[in-house]
Amino acid sequence: MFKIAKEFQFDACHMLDGHNHKCHNLHGHTYRLIVEISGELICSGSSADMVMDYADLKTIVKQHIIDRLDHAYLYHQNNTNECHLASLLQEMQRKIFAFPCRTTAEGMSKYIFDCLSQYIPVSKITLWETPTSYCEYQRS
Repeated sequence: MFKIAKEFQFDACHMLDGHNHKCHNLHGHTYRLIVEISGELICSGSSADMVMDYADLKTIVKQHIIDRLDHAYLYHQNNTNECHLASLLQEMQRKIFAFPCRTTAEGMSKYIFDCLSQYIPVSKITLWETPTSYCEYQRS
């Protein structure tokens, strides 16, 4: 079994409504995302002896994650206050993206893992929220 990984970056803002620290306020991050996939080597064709072509991995992650989240307001679709802000931004034709969970590094990591698992054999997601804080998500 081989593992390969590719790193991505995106900027976004969010808030954690109801949180008892400063993340309760609207703020932004430059996120670093590392997508790790695992599998056996491809036996033939132009991608022989690869788990996956890095260009293909980049295309999939960009299409399903980066293009949707980059420079967007990320919010929890079940939080009234966060949805209210999203509605206002949408009226102003600003980019928004709804998560089915709080927009913590933990919730976002699991969401990204589940989303990408539909397209590629994801083995681990690492999401850096700040230069010193990150979350890893993998299924055991």
